[in-house]
Amino acid sequence: MIFPFTAIVGQDEMKTALILNVIDPAVGGLLIMGEKGTAKSTAVRALAELLPETEAVKGCPFNCDPDGRVLCTDCRERLQTEGCLDRERRRMRVVELPLGITEDRLVGTLDIEHALQKGEKRFEPGILADANRNFLYVDEVNLLEDHIVDLLLDSAAMGVNTVEREGVSFTHPAGFILVGTMNPEEGDLRPQLLDRFGLCVQVLSIMDKSARVEILKRKAAFDAEPRTFVESRRKEQAELVERIVAAKTRLKTVALPDDVLEKIVGVTAALNLDGHRADIVMMKGARALAAFRGKEKIEHSDIADAARLALNHRMKRLPFEETGRGREKLQSLLAEFSA
Repeated sequence: MIFPFTAIVGQDEMKTALILNVIDPAVGGLLIMGEKGTAKSTAVRALAELLPETEAVKGCPFNCDPDGRVLCTDCRERLQTEGCLDRERRRMRVVELPLGITEDRLVGTLDIEHALQKGEKRFEPGILADANRNFLYVDEVNLLEDHIVDLLLDSAAMGVNTVEREGVSFTHPAGFILVGTMNPEEGDLRPQLLDRFGLCVQVLSIMDKSARVEILKRKAAFDAEPRTFVESRRKEQAELVERIVAAKTRLKTVALPDDVLEKIVGVTAALNLDGHRADIVMMKGARALAAFRGKEKIEHSDIADAARLALNHRMKRLPFEETGRGREKLQSLLAEFSA
């Protein structure tokens, strides 16, 4: 059994950032920086287990959404010939990407010999196929080869994976929620790759003694009687699911008036950030936060909280400048902004 999401002690920023990506996957994924043993993988698996089942095309290895705009090549051809697609219910999963993965294993491969001999496309799905409409979890993403990270982030941004070999092509949706973890002490990601992650949180071990005792109590109770422990959290779990489902429905109705957009741009302009991705992620994050909090419009607190998640890893650092200076500037700016 999976440890309940609502039973995880602390790490509120990480849990909130994961939920925002579920409410609006266009937020762009999550990078978690920090040490091991801080409930990173536990939180991802617990949230996936918590979420309600969704509809998928029956038997489709790419988990195609029967109502989605993007279908795999096989489902698209089946829809054209049969006029409809059979459906089945599936639960969201966590797909792990191993270090040392090859490009073919990631994106999949086409059997050219079969295509030439039989005149039929045969596609061997890769990790991106398994990850569609699921979480893709990458531990130690900073240790992956740069071209693999580029492929991951491109697919996450476009939501589509296309493989072409010798004039034969196959396309399938690849709309996953990318969650990467890294320990900065073991190496950095290039700034261009850092910027491609929508949100970023830094997790630390909980040092409060009472909280650490509570962690031990909950872990011991779960190990001793997992079903009983999960049942004891059923009400809280159900309430969180209701909030997430309601937020996904409310998301499109949350207004984005000019004054909100001006405040978002005011923050990013003051920090002298390159490009417009930071503005876009802040906008989407603030809107998802407002929806999750049951609001009809975005407030100052939503913008400030979204900024902390969206901007920490985008702070510029000049040569010889201390790493924390950018974050201090952000905190000071948000304190003035919220006043």
